[in-house]
Amino acid sequence: MNTFEIWLAIIGMGVVTALTRALFLIGGERMVLPPRIQRVLRYAAAAAAAAALGVVVVPDLLQTPRGLSIALSNHALWASLAGLAYYLKRRGMMGTIVIGMIVFTLLRLVF
Repeated sequence: MNTFEIWLAIIGMGVVTALTRALFLIGGERMVLPPRIQRVLRYAAAAAAAAALGVVVVPDLLQTPRGLSIALSNHALWASLAGLAYYLKRRGMMGTIVIGMIVFTLLRLVF
């Protein structure tokens, strides 16, 4: 890709983003979504989070330089699971980060 094509792609993506967001603003109060679409849109955030978890997070945690691994040498996986366990029990974000980092560091030092 040359410089012109890169700028064209950036401007094109900006225009598409602005148009799709502006359609709801331009319509104002006159534009009312049908109840069925309103119900569907309630689940959009949960669907996006589930997709991100399944497509980005889990494969990244299982991937190592030698392929997929659930061994103790996969420090990120076990640190993430420890952090998740802490979060599910205590619901504290700072503790989740601290526990995850402690487990990650201990596994790195031991294995």
